[in-house]
Amino acid sequence: MFLENTINYTKQSGWIEVICGSMFSGKTEELIRRLNRARFAMQKVEIFKPLIDKRYDEMKVVSHDENSIAGTPVESPLEIPLLAADCDVVGIDEAQFFNESIVEVCNLLANQGKRVIVAGLDMDYLGRPFGAMPFLMATAEYLTKVHAICVKTGNLANYSHRFSSGKNLVELGEKDSYEPLSRAEFWKTLKSDQENENSAENKQNSIEK
Repeated sequence: MFLENTINYTKQSGWIEVICGSMFSGKTEELIRRLNRARFAMQKVEIFKPLIDKRYDEMKVVSHDENSIAGTPVESPLEIPLLAADCDVVGIDEAQFFNESIVEVCNLLANQGKRVIVAGLDMDYLGRPFGAMPFLMATAEYLTKVHAICVKTGNLANYSHRFSSGKNLVELGEKDSYEPLSRAEFWKTLKSDQENENSAENKQNSIEK
């Protein structure tokens, strides 16, 4: 289990913590837990999320288990430093939806002596590293990878399989759109999806001819 470091007010030093994993692995839940512990210790806390993420609430950061914490939606990571100027602890949820400037912002905040806690998907629906997350993981002092349970095998799941055939990288959704799968099940299912898609395209091309 992750153990919080202490803030030394005589010589304050910041750091970055990254919580990553698949859909339904408890990333936001863990983020909220750490922020609530900081608030209990009377530390100044603020949490930010991408403006596009309105799945549960336009303002609050909400986990899949419906635990929530008041937050601030921002369109760009560059808005965060000013809004977090007086904070000891800065939380950032769904970091994969931000552009690469999120890495610079997190390092800036940490260099100012703040504790920065970032949560996000480490891989996209095709099993590829997602957005700026790999760079955040590389520069973080602390990294926690959480896992869901594979809905097909009951094994640990670290992949997010998407049901829809859309090709957009960012497609917000919940249990009606995604499922957590283990490595073996994910790649088997992805191969099946691609074969079905190719078959459908060939059938359509034959009809058009």
